[in-house]
Amino acid sequence: MLQTHPHLLPAAIEQQLENLQNERDTQIKENQSSSKDVLQKRIAEVKEKERRKVLQEILYCLIVHKFVDNDISMIPKMSETSDPTGSVGFWPNQEQKLESVHSPDAFEMIISHISIVLGEREVGPLDSIVQMSKIKLGKLCAASIMYGYFLKRVDERYQLERTMSKPPESFEISANPDEPEKPRQLWDPDSLIEMYPEDGDREGFADSDFESKPERLRSYVMYLDAETLQRYATLRSKEAVTVIEKQTQTLFGRPAIKVSGDGTLDVSNDEVLSVTYSGLTMLVLEAVAFGLFLWEAESYVESKYHINS
Repeated sequence: MLQTHPHLLPAAIEQQLENLQNERDTQIKENQSSSKDVLQKRIAEVKEKERRKVLQEILYCLIVHKFVDNDISMIPKMSETSDPTGSVGFWPNQEQKLESVHSPDAFEMIISHISIVLGEREVGPLDSIVQMSKIKLGKLCAASIMYGYFLKRVDERYQLERTMSKPPESFEISANPDEPEKPRQLWDPDSLIEMYPEDGDREGFADSDFESKPERLRSYVMYLDAETLQRYATLRSKEAVTVIEKQTQTLFGRPAIKVSGDGTLDVSNDEVLSVTYSGLTMLVLEAVAFGLFLWEAESYVESKYHINS
């Protein structure tokens, strides 16, 4: 349906969610009206597992539908032995399309995110080749999806509070401007993704800079408390976690990781891929957009069918 009649997909998904809710309601009534023996409990667990699988498929279809709606071609599976003309480095530049799905404030933070991904080394021409392992690229993709998910989630709160003209209590300038704040990091350092640039990037900023631009999402996020940041960076459902895992595996395959007798990880069979800087940028931009669409899809599903966390 997504390929042949994409305009019918939303209605079909809504009907499927209604069916799932009816099935759950019926099962709850049956459990309440009869003693729950071992067999019934097992049947209930199997049905719940089936519903979760359907929800995963619905989430993924909604995400892909968003890409189709925005006329964005998704990057195909990456392989060391594939035709180089089909690799991400030769994929059409879709930066403007991928930028258009974000608010200007959010995209400003995404640009900083990309600069961190490329590292501190001087970047040459966009067609320059960088060698990266599949596992490293997979972690980068998954972390960027989570970043897009977080960014959309916090951007919605930010836009709402701007509309209500009610800044959060934590959105305050530090009482001691001579003492620089350390950047908060929400993910494992191995993911290469930090929430904010290094302290050096903040040199030259005075309190007046933040006060003169109180609308900036970047400033808003920097002064949220750590607990709020962690909550907004946490995926709401198991289905969302699975969707991210499957998307990463779709692009890079299952990681070839073996555990040796002493507990160390053996990744000697990991493939090394050649990716251009422009291709790496497109990969990150698509992953961030995927995370944004995942938040929107999850929110839509939640409005029709309660997802158990």
